[in-house]
Amino acid sequence: MRPGEFPIDASLVRRLLAAQFPRWAELPLKRFPSAGTVNALYRLGDDLAVRLPRIEGGAEDVTKEAHWVPRLAPLLPAAVPEILATGTPGEGYPWPWMVQRWLDGEPPHAGRLTDPLPLAADLGAFVAALRRVRLPDGPTAYRGVPLSTADAMTRAALDELRGTIDTSAATAAWEAALAAPAWTGPPLWVHSDLMPGNMLTRGGRLDAVLDFGTVGVGDPACDLIPAWNLLPAEARDTFRQAAGADDATWARGRGWALSMALIQLPYYRVTNPVIAANAEHVIHAVLTEADDRP
Repeated sequence: MRPGEFPIDASLVRRLLAAQFPRWAELPLKRFPSAGTVNALYRLGDDLAVRLPRIEGGAEDVTKEAHWVPRLAPLLPAAVPEILATGTPGEGYPWPWMVQRWLDGEPPHAGRLTDPLPLAADLGAFVAALRRVRLPDGPTAYRGVPLSTADAMTRAALDELRGTIDTSAATAAWEAALAAPAWTGPPLWVHSDLMPGNMLTRGGRLDAVLDFGTVGVGDPACDLIPAWNLLPAEARDTFRQAAGADDATWARGRGWALSMALIQLPYYRVTNPVIAANAEHVIHAVLTEADDRP
């Protein structure tokens, strides 16, 4: 476990259910394997899931999701988690937690997409739909802030990765992204964590988007990260056109994808091989794209 991570097991989940939602307490319960780093997920019966923050930083996400996801759901072209109940601290567990409807589907995997163009169009349509939302008083999205706010952490990661990747090329790509014009439009709604593990597909098409803990408003560039963390080069323009990204937003989106990957790679290399492998994929995709640009 990481520092600050709360130990969660099936016994704890059973006690919480029995105390707060006894109608579900006797359903079959099984931990669902996930590369996610913030929440533990348990399948409850056939149709439900229990999601509990593993770290304090995820506790506020429960309240945020319970408020905003039901309001966003009818405005989006893909399914999102239906929150059925929100639990409170208890049984020694310190944070709020939730029971939600189980969503079936398969997470997509970078490098294994057999027909990426329809998925690229679906993802772009989802991003564009979020950008069109006009719900007022949205919270600031986790990555809806200026790209420059990630500069110090990104450069620290570059220092840590010397000898592991081409840090000269990565630094040049990062500085090119920082040089892109900043967002000057109104804050727009973004998911801000569109990693492959937060998507579900059915028949190769986008079926659902998960984990809205980072949702909010801000610079829409951060929602372009699937172009590099999932889609092959030949599908990126389809995604970009569907999302409606201009040159500057696209450049900042590339910067967010690169920054996330550079920070994730040394942090998760040993503890989370799924995220580390995706980080390596992103770095390679961004640097290859830089080499291919005239």
